[in-house]
Amino acid sequence: MNEPMRAYMKVGLIHFMAYPECMKGEGPIIETLKKIAVDDYFDAVEITQIHGNSERKRATDLLETSKMDVLYGAQPRLLTTGQNINDINEEKRKEALANLKEGIDEAYEIGAKGFGFLSGRYEEDELEDSYNALVESTKELCDYALSKGDMPVLLEVFDYDVDKKSLIGPVALAKRFAEEIRSKCKNFGLIVDLSHIPLLREEIEESLMPIKDYIMHAHMGNCVVRDESLPGYGDQHPRFGFPGSEIDSEELARYLEVLLSIGYLNKDNPPVLSFEVKPFGDEDPDIVIANAKRTLNDAWIKVK
Repeated sequence: MNEPMRAYMKVGLIHFMAYPECMKGEGPIIETLKKIAVDDYFDAVEITQIHGNSERKRATDLLETSKMDVLYGAQPRLLTTGQNINDINEEKRKEALANLKEGIDEAYEIGAKGFGFLSGRYEEDELEDSYNALVESTKELCDYALSKGDMPVLLEVFDYDVDKKSLIGPVALAKRFAEEIRSKCKNFGLIVDLSHIPLLREEIEESLMPIKDYIMHAHMGNCVVRDESLPGYGDQHPRFGFPGSEIDSEELARYLEVLLSIGYLNKDNPPVLSFEVKPFGDEDPDIVIANAKRTLNDAWIKVK
């Protein structure tokens, strides 16, 4: 691609994956956010829960000064607690729902432009019950968010039988779900992630084309799925080109081409496209981030 990347996208970084010690709302949050804020490669950052009113205020001030777009990922609020938003046990479903509503409050407090979450695990013989529970929860989340402003509520598509084992899920079910929720909630959309596509055993076009009208946010990352015995197996988001992994610049270029073809990447209203990369073992997070930037630069050159 001869035109500059920034004509088509705002490059973002998922803070709590690049710096996983911050995932539970504690740790060097301000120090690591500052590293991202001073790097003008990034126009956006995705954060999660931040414990303590004063710490959130510091983060809010820092992000406002940076002029970056901010999005809120509530996935850790569920993954670190084991809560399930589509639990068929009503009491447990409501606990997860209350947790996510607190996340929506935080997202508005920090000035986020979108709120992401994920569906939970399910039993095959209870799939429809889990699906109905997810529909009920999502409608309530969308209504709650809308009562406070216009922030979109976005469900991220995950694997359904490898690692996170989330209900949503395979593309056919993601499409069914998105159609149903969007018909009732105009502030709802989907998040797609390149790293999850091999985990779903889908091709890029197969995974994105049927849901193109509902994609409101996108991630780019890598995974290891071909052999359970390999380091980094599952939904671990290793650096691009990690040994035995699925994604490098060629695959990222194809992902970009499909996102361009469906109009997600565009010049009229360039959207956020965020790296979701995580250090493996004792890898340095800053070097993993540099790897991601170089991979995207290389992939953009390869885009046809």
